[in-house]
Amino acid sequence: MKRSDFFRRTKRIVVKIGSSSITESGTISSLKISKFASDIAELKKMGYEVAVVTSGAISSGAGVLKLSRNNLTIPEKQAFAAVGQAVLMNEYRKCFEKLGYNIGQILLTEDDMRSRKRFLNARNAMDSLFKLNVIPVINENDTVTVSEIKFGDNDTLSAHVFNLIEADLLILLSDIDGFYHELTDPEPVYEIFKITDDIRRRAGGAGTSHGTGGMYTKVNAAEMIMRFGGMMIVADGREPGILSKIMSGERKGTLFAGEIIKINERKKWISMRKTRGSVRIDDGAVTALLNGKKSLLATGIIDIQGKFDMGDIIDITDKDKKIIAKGIVNYKSEEMFIIKGKKTAEIKSLLNGQFFDEVINRDDMIIL
Repeated sequence: MKRSDFFRRTKRIVVKIGSSSITESGTISSLKISKFASDIAELKKMGYEVAVVTSGAISSGAGVLKLSRNNLTIPEKQAFAAVGQAVLMNEYRKCFEKLGYNIGQILLTEDDMRSRKRFLNARNAMDSLFKLNVIPVINENDTVTVSEIKFGDNDTLSAHVFNLIEADLLILLSDIDGFYHELTDPEPVYEIFKITDDIRRRAGGAGTSHGTGGMYTKVNAAEMIMRFGGMMIVADGREPGILSKIMSGERKGTLFAGEIIKINERKKWISMRKTRGSVRIDDGAVTALLNGKKSLLATGIIDIQGKFDMGDIIDITDKDKKIIAKGIVNYKSEEMFIIKGKKTAEIKSLLNGQFFDEVINRDDMIIL
């Protein structure tokens, strides 16, 4: 199968540009951003809608302030990002303006994805930008994020954006040209159709000093979008015209392609959310969920991990702690310790008030 065959129905693309691809000696490079803008403009001419996820706010801030970004406290990182984001966006604006395109800045936190209402508001805003032929340029809102509401890296953010805008293809550009089974291999693996434990192990650890994402975060991003038939490419952003080459069918980088699975948007949204805790269930409950397509009841729960509130999304694991599903929980963790293992008829008297028949309703759950 030719590479171009994978992209026959591709209309909307997310391009993630890593810090290492737009910096020179630790500071933002106008020349590098200009080259990416030209390449993205070529995709626009080919008829694609393109959203850009960019890193570089903290690096940009470090360059402006003439300070090192190493060993920064969280407030210092937030301050660097506040300074750098304005400079970064101005560089993108100038580069795209020369090519006849306007850009729109979108800053997101994980909280925006967690709230279904805010998620849909962000989707509507992005759709409006596409209709106006504006190129969305997205980054994490590093000035306000703390660990609890942080994506952690822009590979993960780009996977969330892929889902947010219902894209067809995600292209991750970095300083690596694909996934290698061994570092000594002469060429990367060109196509991957399933993420295995071996692939996760070989993905290794973190990236460069100017970014937070290594191959491990890229494989995690691939797994997120492959779950529902999405496609992702990891390619070398240093290669001139890399985006045009990819979309023209050249076999560049590693293509991750999942099997298309039909699923409603609400369940897809649930699958992409961070979880606040987990419940461990017995074999009977596992069978009921996987084979009987049932809701999760308190009687099948044997253990609770983490602290969560009603309405949070939690993992459901089997007795061996393997995650089999996730969903929106109807009880907070303190209540779960009281009702675990109990029959539904007993719950009302145990909690002395309003109760739900299910801990997690089938419609609020996705099997993984």
